Amino acid sequence: MVLVADGRVVDVVARRDAPGAWEDLGDLAILPGLVDGHVHVNDPGRTHWEGFDTATRAAALGGVTTLVDMPLNCLPPTTTVAGLDAKLAALSGRAHVDVAFWGGVVPGSEEHLGALSEAGVLGFKAFLCDSGVPEYGAFDPAALPRLLAATSRLGAPLIVHAEDPTELRPAAEGADPRAYRTWLDTRPPVAEERAVAALIAATERTRGRSHVLHLSAAGTLEPLERARRAGVRVTAETCPHYLTLAAEDVPDGATDHKCAPPIRGRDNRERLWEGLRAGTIDAVVSDHSPAPPEDKHLDTGDQLAAWGGIASLQLGLAVMWTAARRRGHGLDDLATWMAAGPARVAGMARKGAIAPGMHADLVVLDPETAWRVEPAALAHRHPITPYGGWSLTGRVRRTYLRGRCIVRDDELILPGRGRPRRRGEV
Repeated sequence: MVLVADGRVVDVVARRDAPGAWEDLGDLAILPGLVDGHVHVNDPGRTHWEGFDTATRAAALGGVTTLVDMPLNCLPPTTTVAGLDAKLAALSGRAHVDVAFWGGVVPGSEEHLGALSEAGVLGFKAFLCDSGVPEYGAFDPAALPRLLAATSRLGAPLIVHAEDPTELRPAAEGADPRAYRTWLDTRPPVAEERAVAALIAATERTRGRSHVLHLSAAGTLEPLERARRAGVRVTAETCPHYLTLAAEDVPDGATDHKCAPPIRGRDNRERLWEGLRAGTIDAVVSDHSPAPPEDKHLDTGDQLAAWGGIASLQLGLAVMWTAARRRGHGLDDLATWMAAGPARVAGMARKGAIAPGMHADLVVLDPETAWRVEPAALAHRHPITPYGGWSLTGRVRRTYLRGRCIVRDDELILPGRGRPRRRGEV
């Protein structure tokens, strides 16, 4: 039994004779509310891609009780306090789960880091290659020591899209733009491997704290593990799509599978599972990055022209449970990877676990129910997903936010209960 008062967990006990109202959930499982530390809400400015109302609704239905919004693909980007204020204004009255924010750093914006930190962002995101949008510029890997020194002084992590631009390649002349292999060949594993090596070296040199975003190349795992054994403060995340999809299975023209870094081969995928099992990978997050059908080029299937991003915010829990149980993992592993791990990376001491003093964010999961993904039933603004038609196991039956049931059997019954969360509040 989980005892809750005033939005916090008071105790976890075996008996059922505690005072107060309680609900018997039978054989259903109770997990901590998921923390998704990598979500592109795109609000304000590109709400035709997503938006706080739709994104947080999808999150709640999928068992995500806290998300951290990325600083790009919105207009303006969250590289200044004015940009953060625009986010907060857009969020007002439209949050169905709690929302925190990563700040951004682009060439020319470093002077704003201190003010953004004081305003409550959790850390700062930098790109080492083209971000895909013109207003969010990238840094040369040689700038990493300077950036880490600055973020370290603020006590904040530097989170990095780690692909070395010198290793990215144009598509081969005459290559079929619909073929997934054409896209895959432009983003080889060595681009990630070199960027992660540069990040590890800079983190060790500055004694800062860094985080590798959406890791897809398994060749980075060994250097990451060596660095951590040596005391370097570097963490890493991966995503459900890198753990469940494989390049060999992507049909030509299936632009709903396109992302950067790309989905790699089956052998690479299984090595990522080994890294997750070993604890080298700290967290599994969605990197939810949706776009309208026209930007995904669903009509032409052009992998090179399509926006690179996968929408899975509502599906991550079931997708991961379906794959994890086949490999002998339990629900405790799922809670570690998708709640405790992301909370730790983001510095959220009161999120991600069921323990006294923690926010009473809970997910009630039916771990045995099988169901079919119908894209049209998703709450994302655009029903585009590589998981359409998949049979998944595990259904969210309840979602509780700070002790209040906000979702019951696929329906958001208590909307608008989410809050903006600043560093220090969680």
